[in-house]
Order: sequence, then C-alpha cells, then structure tokens
Amino acid sequence: MYREYDENKVIKQFEILRDIAVLSVESEKISLIAKEALQGTGKLINLSAATLMMWDAKHQPTMNISYADSAMERQLLQELETEIFANLRKERELVSAYVSFGGNKPMSTFTQPIKIRDKIFGAVIGIQTGPGRLVRDDYFIEALTSALSLSISAGGAIPATQDNAEEMKKERLNAIIETAATVNHEINNPLTAVLGNVQLLLMRSGNLDEETIRKLKVVEESAIRIKEVTQKLMKISNDNVTEYTSGSKMIDLSDEE
Repeated sequence: MYREYDENKVIKQFEILRDIAVLSVESEKISLIAKEALQGTGKLINLSAATLMMWDAKHQPTMNISYADSAMERQLLQELETEIFANLRKERELVSAYVSFGGNKPMSTFTQPIKIRDKIFGAVIGIQTGPGRLVRDDYFIEALTSALSLSISAGGAIPATQDNAEEMKKERLNAIIETAATVNHEINNPLTAVLGNVQLLLMRSGNLDEETIRKLKVVEESAIRIKEVTQKLMKISNDNVTEYTSGSKMIDLSDEE
C-alpha cells in the first residue's frame, strides 16, 4: 500500500522514539517518559487526546497517564475507552484497533497494546478530531507502543501475574542450574587432582613435620568443602538468595541436601 513520505515527519517520529530510549536510561519515572512521548506524538499526528493505561491481572487500573487539548476531549477519550475498547478487550480479546466516526463531528480513534511477548498489560489510546486519516500513522503508533512497552518493562513497571512470575522463576532457576553444571565441570576436575595429591602426601606423613601436616589437612578440609558445595549446586531446586556483602546477594544453599 502506498504511503505519503514526509521527511520532516519521519525525522520527528525518530526523535520521539529516540527520546523514549534515552529517557528510559536516564530516568526511572515511566510517567515522565510516557508524558513526553504522548505529547510529542499528539503534536506530530494531531491527536486531541491520548492516554497510556496499565492494569493488573484482574484488569484493575494501576496507571493512567494522559494529555488532552481540553477537558471535553479527555472526557470523550474516556467514554470511547469505556464504551468500546474495554468491552471488546473483555468480550472479544481485542488487541488493537483503528476506528473512524462520521456525522457532524467526525473523528478517528485507536488502541494499541502495551505488552511483553503475548502478555498484554495496558494500552495506548488516542483520538484525532476532524476528517483525519489516523490509520496512515499505524506503523508509527505501533512502534511507539512497542518502545513504551520495552521502557516500562525495563523500569520494572510491568505488574506481576501468577503466570509470568512462575515463568520468570523457572527461567531463573534454569539459568542457575546451567551455571552450576558449568562450575561443577570446571572445578571438579582440578579439585580431584588437588585432593588426591594432598591425601597421598598425608598417607606419607611420617616424613613430614607437624606444621606441614597441619597445613595439608587444612587444604584437604577446604577441598572437601568445595566438593560438597559443587554437589549441592548440582542438586539445586530453588532460586532463593541471601545477603552477601555490600548489598550484593548470593544463592542460598543452606537448605539444599
């Protein structure tokens, strides 16, 4: 399908997406990032109102960031969300849509999801009054909501659900197990050699002084302790962590048999 090319408009679209990325690094406030993005988008494609909404697993609102040219436009956007989009999400699993209205006051509206993979946690909705052609900007609107989704996810604002929490826990545990297998392989081979040689020397302790024997026993005990830890790592069954030093954390092996 042919699309009009406006170099200045494309540059401004890029600047909005760039600003989302920059602000995501520099700021933890998704409200600031979303507000800047929505205002810039509104000016670029003539939106009279736009909102970024987030909700939890029970579809209860957790965030609502919006801008509007007037209180009337804000109210109109809320009515469209309540009367059309919210119902269609609930009844028909609506993901995205572009809708145009005629009459004495023609307008266009859209909704695009805020999502990670196939999980939807919110939406960006907007309205364009007048006989506009909002659907022509669908590529940019989709890119905008994708950028906001990544920014929100990186900032930790995606609400936890039982499903994604379990999935994240499983992925974390798998990563720990893979690391443990690598550590076990890389450490056990040289450790076996160290322990074998120390024990061989202790078997011939008749030719060694007491201080040397004492140090060899310390080495033996330490090697056995390391071996026990690697064995615990191979049997790890949870991703529990405990405080270490300077605010850092480490895997808790205290309950691993």
